Amino acid sequence: MNINVALVGNPNSGKTTLFNQLTGSSQKVGNLPGVTIESKEGCVKGHKGVKVIDLPGIYSLAPYSTEEIVSRDYIIDQKPDVIINIVDATDIERNLYLTLQLLELETPLVIALNMMDEVRNNGVFIDIPRLSQALGVPVVPISASKNEGIHDLIHSAIETAGKRTVRQKIDFCTGPVHNAIHSVSHLIEEQAMEAKLPLRYAATKTVEGDDLILDRLNLHEPDIDIIQHIVDDMEFHLGTDREAAMADMRYCFIEDVCGRIITKTGESKEHLRSVKIDEILTHKYLALPIFLGIMLFIFWLTFGALGTSLSDLLGAGIDRLSDITDEALSNTNISPVLHSLIIDGVFVGVGSVMSFLPIITILFFLLSIMEDSGYIPRVAFFMDRLLRRLGLSGRSIVPLLLGFGCSVPAIMATRTLPSKRDRYMTILLVPFMSCSAKLPIYAMFTAAFFEGHKALVMFSLYITGVIVAIICALLLKSTIFSGKPVPFIMVLPNYRMPVMKSVWLRMWENIAGFIRRAFTIIFFATIVIWLLQSFDTGFNMVESSDRSMLASIGTLAVPVFAPLGFGDWRAATALITGLSAKEAVVSTFAILLNAPDSASLPLLMAEVFTPLSAFAFLIFSLLYMPCVAAMAAARREMGSILGALATVSFQTVVAWVAAFLVYNIGELIL
Repeated sequence: MNINVALVGNPNSGKTTLFNQLTGSSQKVGNLPGVTIESKEGCVKGHKGVKVIDLPGIYSLAPYSTEEIVSRDYIIDQKPDVIINIVDATDIERNLYLTLQLLELETPLVIALNMMDEVRNNGVFIDIPRLSQALGVPVVPISASKNEGIHDLIHSAIETAGKRTVRQKIDFCTGPVHNAIHSVSHLIEEQAMEAKLPLRYAATKTVEGDDLILDRLNLHEPDIDIIQHIVDDMEFHLGTDREAAMADMRYCFIEDVCGRIITKTGESKEHLRSVKIDEILTHKYLALPIFLGIMLFIFWLTFGALGTSLSDLLGAGIDRLSDITDEALSNTNISPVLHSLIIDGVFVGVGSVMSFLPIITILFFLLSIMEDSGYIPRVAFFMDRLLRRLGLSGRSIVPLLLGFGCSVPAIMATRTLPSKRDRYMTILLVPFMSCSAKLPIYAMFTAAFFEGHKALVMFSLYITGVIVAIICALLLKSTIFSGKPVPFIMVLPNYRMPVMKSVWLRMWENIAGFIRRAFTIIFFATIVIWLLQSFDTGFNMVESSDRSMLASIGTLAVPVFAPLGFGDWRAATALITGLSAKEAVVSTFAILLNAPDSASLPLLMAEVFTPLSAFAFLIFSLLYMPCVAAMAAARREMGSILGALATVSFQTVVAWVAAFLVYNIGELIL
């Protein structure tokens, strides 16, 4: 028997954690609304033929954002065999608002009451049998993070799907709302059947004025006039608008149910603790300095003695392996060309990038702890006011924060923004957030030119990216993206002790992505770079790389970068190869400078840069167009190759201007 199970729930309710427990998958888990951008699928462990689909986290089935529409359309059109509605038991009143809308879809439903371990610790009692009776569907208590109750949940879901049981009577309304919904139900019964929509759901959405559902019903003009009179009458008697009336109807029912099933001995310990912490961390004046201080401390740990010593240790191991391979190849009388490719190309290029793996590991471990603890949503909270002044929706903070990891998922995350204006504007700004692929570049340059100030230089680069994004946002707001952003609502989760399994999964996802790039894109780019710098246009092997094909290509770009202080063909070439993957900048320098080992690479950088031109190069690397994968993501989200090209052109022009100002103003001062 094949069964499709859809996971639906509010953001941060533990939905993706449950998905991982059910499937054994290592999908991204986070204490941050908006982590699940697209639906994910997996097979339930130990249950052949049972497939689970993790839908985007949503607060309601109202058409206010792309993810809400995606989830609703999947449930209506794909018709899963059963829905598992994940409800955060620590905030049950808010979560049940979505539950009532799911019940109207007349799809078999099971409620997974998550985080019950926290409920018990807070001295709160929830009468689960009475809740199940009130809603008319099975309710299973679970703790997804601790793998409690998962076995009972999946068995209940399979049983419910097999019996195709749905709540027979769905009526949460009274008074004028009741009259309006039932009057509209009689009027649109035939159209709802033709549109293959549940009647109760179609009626409530018609009363709410949901344009997407009204289009599917294809109502005639006389029917629309009658419906408008029904709604006007309801609004007159209630003294409120149609949407508020429907919301009040649902919350009145939820309040009544919760009053009968919940017994509280006091306020949640987690909530009380979170309120006390937030008095400091979200303080009107202290929040931003504290955040900057935390980030500076993270950079100090990452690029200080800990990260540097581990990176040097791994680099020494790679160099030792290179020496062993070099000796073995020499003893086999292998072709000098192939010998050079393996040692001077692959080992030097890929090895120079891989030596920075410990730095990336430490950074993402610390950032994962921040995310899992619940602090990152606070950053979104106190940054919302600033973002709105810049013309951005507060929801833009999620893609912008993701941009510090990788531009590709960050750009994809913009699809959760409700307006095209907010999406396009955020896509333009995401690449200014320094992604993890640039870390090897920073590490190489700080080791070469800023040995005593690594953390400070790193911190200044991240802050520069943010400042440039702010300036560009103000410019765009007053020109091509004039208008007001869509309002932003975010529910702050309680602070929690980070779950090491989740931290490890998130950290491993970034490490694995780095390793994949090292042995795919960077590996391929390294071979191409070695080939171009080893041969001339007649494919004769050259003794000096400045006579190679790569030198010819790089020389053409030199006039563009000369005003920025790095008019060397090797610097120009490194920036060009960096379009494949930013880590390729490091491998390019390693090959072009003929670095015998990873430790000597920073020393050889002095052939190309001064400290000032090196910093200008870092600024340009920070801001210029991201990799081709990010460009492809921008094209996909904007739906236009011209839009994507305009985006990367804008970013590259901004990078050139910023690097030009840094270098030339620096020369005047110094």
